[in-house]
Amino acid sequence: MNKNTELQRGLKNRHIQLIAMGGAIGTGLFLGSAHVIQSAGPSIILGYAIGGFIVFLIMRQLGEMIVHEPVAGSFSHFAYKYWGKFPGFLTGWNYWILYILVAMTELTAVAKYINWWWPHIPAWSSVLFFFIIITILNLGNVKIYGESEFWLSIIKVIAVVSMILFGLYLIFTADTNSTASFSNLWSHGGFFPNGFDGLFYMLAFLMFAFGGIELIGMAAAEAENPKKTIPKAINQVVFRILLFYVGSLAVLLSLVPWNQLELGGLDKSPFVMIFSQLGINWAAHLLNFIILTAALSVYNSGMYANSRMLYSLAKQGNAPKIFAKTNKQGVPIQAVLMSALLIFGCVLLNYFVPEEALSHLIYIVVGALVLNWAMITLTHLQFRRAKQTLKFETSYPALWAPLSNYLVLAFIAVVLFIMWTQGFQESVIMIPIWITLMLILFDRLNPKDLSDLKPKDD
Repeated sequence: MNKNTELQRGLKNRHIQLIAMGGAIGTGLFLGSAHVIQSAGPSIILGYAIGGFIVFLIMRQLGEMIVHEPVAGSFSHFAYKYWGKFPGFLTGWNYWILYILVAMTELTAVAKYINWWWPHIPAWSSVLFFFIIITILNLGNVKIYGESEFWLSIIKVIAVVSMILFGLYLIFTADTNSTASFSNLWSHGGFFPNGFDGLFYMLAFLMFAFGGIELIGMAAAEAENPKKTIPKAINQVVFRILLFYVGSLAVLLSLVPWNQLELGGLDKSPFVMIFSQLGINWAAHLLNFIILTAALSVYNSGMYANSRMLYSLAKQGNAPKIFAKTNKQGVPIQAVLMSALLIFGCVLLNYFVPEEALSHLIYIVVGALVLNWAMITLTHLQFRRAKQTLKFETSYPALWAPLSNYLVLAFIAVVLFIMWTQGFQESVIMIPIWITLMLILFDRLNPKDLSDLKPKDD
C-alpha cells in the first residue's frame, strides 16, 4: 500500500463529537432564521423541530452505513458500491459542489458579521482574509483541522448555552416594564400569526440551517474508533437540535415580541438584534463575535469535506488521480487547493454583487442539499436490500427503515414544491439539469459503463 495515498486516523472522540455538534450550528440558524421569523413568527420553533426530526432520520440511515464501513467519501462510496457507478459518481460530485457553495455562503455571511462592527470594510476584503486563513489551516495535518474545529465548536456551544441561560434569567427576573415573557410565544397573533401557511412555506428555507449536519460521515475515515464514536455522535444529534434550535429560539422569541423585532433583511441576525434592541450592547457584541466563529467553523468544515470527497472521487477513478495523493501527514494537498480555488469565486461574488450574494447562494445550496439527502436515503434503501439478501444484521440499524426512507423522500418532495411555488424555480430546475450534466460527463469518462451501471462485486 502506498503510504502517500492514504488518509490517517487522527481524529479523536472529542474531535468527532464537536465536528458533529459544530455542523449543526451555523449561518442557517444565526442569520437565516431572521427571514423565517418574519413569515412564521413563533411557529419557527415547530419548523426547526420538524426539520430536525427529518435530518435525524437521515443521519441514522447514514450512520448504519458508515458504522458498518467507515471509509472516505462515505455516501459516495456506498452509492457506488450498493447502487451503481453513476449514482456514486453523481453523489460524490454533488456533495463536492454542495460544500463549495456552503463554504461560499458561510464566507459571505462572515462579511455581514464584520460589517456589523465596521460597515466601511468592503465585503470582499473580509472574505479574502478569512479565505486565506482557513485554507492554510486545512493544508496542515488532520489533527490541526480537528483541533481548530474542536475549539471553534466549543465557543459556539458555550455561547448558545450561555445565551439560553442569560435569556431565561432575563425572563424570570423581568419587571412590569420589560417585554420579556414566555407569553410572547402566543400573545401576538398566536403561535401561528400568519396561519400554518406562514410556517409551511418557510420549511424549504429553514432546512438550509441543517446543511452540514451529515459532515460526520466525511470524518469517519479519519476517526480513531469510528464504530464507537460515530453512533454516539449521531444519537446526540436530536438533543443538540432541541437545545440549539428549539431551545435558543424559544428563549429569544420570549424576550421580545416577534412582531416588534427590527430585523431588516437577510443580513441581520435575530440573535444580535434582540439583545441590541433590549439595550444590552455588550451581549450583542459578544454574540456577533460568537456568530462569526460559527460561520468560520462551518466554512472550515466545508473546506475539509470538499477535499476529502474529491480525494474519495479520485480513489474511485471518478476524478483525476492527482487528487488521490496525500503528503506524509496524510493530507490530500492537491484536493484542498482545488477546492480552495473554486471557493475563491466567493471573493469575486462579493466584489461584484455583495448585496445579493447571500440570498442567491442559500437557495442554490438548498437545491443541492435536498438532492444530497435524497441520494443518501435512496442509497440506504439499496444498502439494506443488499444486506437483507445476505441475511446480514448491521450493528447500528437505522430507525423505522424502510418507512423512514419513504418519509424522508416525501418531505424532500414537499420542500421542492415549496421552492417552486415561492419563486425559486431556478433552484428546482437546476437539479435535473445538474443530473443531466453529470450523466453526460460520466458517459464521456466511462463510455462503456452506461450499459452496466452496477459496479462489479469486490
